[in-house]
Amino acid sequence: MNSYGKKLMGIALIAILSSGVSIGAFSLLNRSADSKLEDQPVGSEYAQPTRFSRVVNRPAVETDFTVAAENTVNAVVSIKSISTPKQSQMGGLTDPFFEYFFGQGGRNIEPQPRTGLGSGVIITPDGYIVTNNHVVEGADKLDITLNDNRTFNGRVIGTDPSTDLALIKIDAKDLPIVKFGDSDNLKVGEWVLAVGNPLGLTSTVTAGIVSAKARSISALNPRSQKMGIEAFIQTDAAVNPGNSGGALVNTAGELVGINTAIYSETGSYAGYSFAIPTSIVSKVIADLKEYGTVQRAVLGIGYMEINSDLAKEKNLEVQEGIYVGEVFNRSAAMEAGIKEGDVITSINDVKIKNGAMLSEQLNRYRPGDKIKIGLLRGKESKAVSLTLKNSQGNTEITKIAGMDSLGAGFKELDAKSLREMNIRYGVQVIGLKNGKFKSAGIRDGFVILEINNTPMKSVSDLESMYDSIVKSNQTQKVMFITGVYPNGKMMYYAVDLAD
Repeated sequence: MNSYGKKLMGIALIAILSSGVSIGAFSLLNRSADSKLEDQPVGSEYAQPTRFSRVVNRPAVETDFTVAAENTVNAVVSIKSISTPKQSQMGGLTDPFFEYFFGQGGRNIEPQPRTGLGSGVIITPDGYIVTNNHVVEGADKLDITLNDNRTFNGRVIGTDPSTDLALIKIDAKDLPIVKFGDSDNLKVGEWVLAVGNPLGLTSTVTAGIVSAKARSISALNPRSQKMGIEAFIQTDAAVNPGNSGGALVNTAGELVGINTAIYSETGSYAGYSFAIPTSIVSKVIADLKEYGTVQRAVLGIGYMEINSDLAKEKNLEVQEGIYVGEVFNRSAAMEAGIKEGDVITSINDVKIKNGAMLSEQLNRYRPGDKIKIGLLRGKESKAVSLTLKNSQGNTEITKIAGMDSLGAGFKELDAKSLREMNIRYGVQVIGLKNGKFKSAGIRDGFVILEINNTPMKSVSDLESMYDSIVKSNQTQKVMFITGVYPNGKMMYYAVDLAD
């Protein structure tokens, strides 16, 4: 190496060493400054922040989700629902092309089974599984696949369309379960995991945070069909089709929600996902297991959510809460003295800001339970106690009665009978005995054409309609029946299905 190279190398070494000395000196000075800051009492001149001060003892963010995932993934199942499209009275699906040229007696196409995929969460070692109602709705068969690839037939114990929850059962023992956690303790910003089977990918775990609580999907998209109950946990954990019915768990691996919906213009994950909180799930599932239907408590009011416009219009002192617009007859609210114009601010000391929070609180209780409601009447704060009732205005336990309560058998008409009566479809009443049909005036041989404006083309259509009415959240559970007798006389009946 020539003298010029040696000189250049010397400069480089000096620069590097000088940098080290500078960094070391800076670090030493900083440590010295920190020690002075730590040693000085608050209020001294040394305790004032400087450009070199730093935060000490900052807590680390917990991002190790392995334990939570391990505690959950084996207890989340894949659900394949298999359904067969309803056949026409001719025994198949009619090809429109052949029907145009040859009429209904033309060519029939045998319907192909349809399959859907979803998820479910094992909640008891003997095989009770919670999932979404829309995962199992209309299914003729349920194939349940565990994480260890064992497959079982599932049977539906009960469903609740209002909360989009369902309870199903498989015959198995010693199954892994997910323990219930307390969704009330969830905080916005807290980490959660979504576990399910999205897009046919089994045992998938995604992570996100709680973005909001007591969220209404209808508030995001007013054109969407509003569910009977909306008080969702909103997260940004990736959820896609197939995740429905899967688990939302906290970092301890405890169940805090059932994944139900996404908000997306494409139908795939776009940053928003929603889960039913366990505060609702635990009560609904307990009811379905014990009674076969949900024991739903009703307050008995019509209401509006308070916003700035309503507060100004009604001259209210608050900007949030539930404005009572109507009090129904024979309701718990009327008995407690709640009046039109009152503002509901709390239930059992839990603050109520909107309809979703009101719904979430009420769905923790059964008819007959007593609650305390905080009210604002004008400028006066009040608290009233009341006993919740069911949709029939009493506190009795309701159970789903089978279709045998109608007191009739049913059969589908063959092609010859349809032609003779000049109708395209219908379900005929046979073997009439004492029951709701006879009480309504229906006689043997009556052919049901429509119930509640829905065509009855098969006995299964009638069964589905019956189930939807008795499980609905409506106060009046009535079949409005349109039909015809074999002599051609059209008749209309109303059959009350309430107990």
